[in-house]
Amino acid sequence: MSIEIDIVSGNVGWPYAKPLLEAVWPSAEVAKSSWGHIEWAKADLRVLVETPDDVVCHVGLVFRTVLWKGRKHAIAGIGGVATHPDHRRSGYASIGLDAAVRTIRDREAIDFALLFCEPHNFAFYEARGWHRFDGVIMAEQAGARIRFEVMTPYVFDVKNAPREGAIDLCGLPW
Repeated sequence: MSIEIDIVSGNVGWPYAKPLLEAVWPSAEVAKSSWGHIEWAKADLRVLVETPDDVVCHVGLVFRTVLWKGRKHAIAGIGGVATHPDHRRSGYASIGLDAAVRTIRDREAIDFALLFCEPHNFAFYEARGWHRFDGVIMAEQAGARIRFEVMTPYVFDVKNAPREGAIDLCGLPW
């Protein structure tokens, strides 16, 4: 089967990503989840993995300057990694994540990448070179700065390899 990988701006890609994300995370399930109340940042770029029939996988990218150990770092955030339920275990998430990491590496200024995941996804990310971040994450929610503990942070080393300390997202999580 042939696939196409498109990397588009967040706004342009939203109409293509929205139906997929709603299929993966129906609103009733989101409302019951531990992260359903979280306000998330919108993606700056979207990786869309498409078959001839439809978009089957999505990876969102957010680019942000954060503070790690009190110093500014340009990072890439990965969020909204989703594969349509009918197409799981076909390698599409790996393809989408690989395309996102290549996009991140192509930007010379990026120091590291960061994502948040649930325990059932730990092994997936670890097998692809991501490492658990054991420090503190601060984020914005409802106009206030909070400790973000809803999901587990993972980092991907680009120029830096953070494993501990404090990262202030200087905005919404992704």
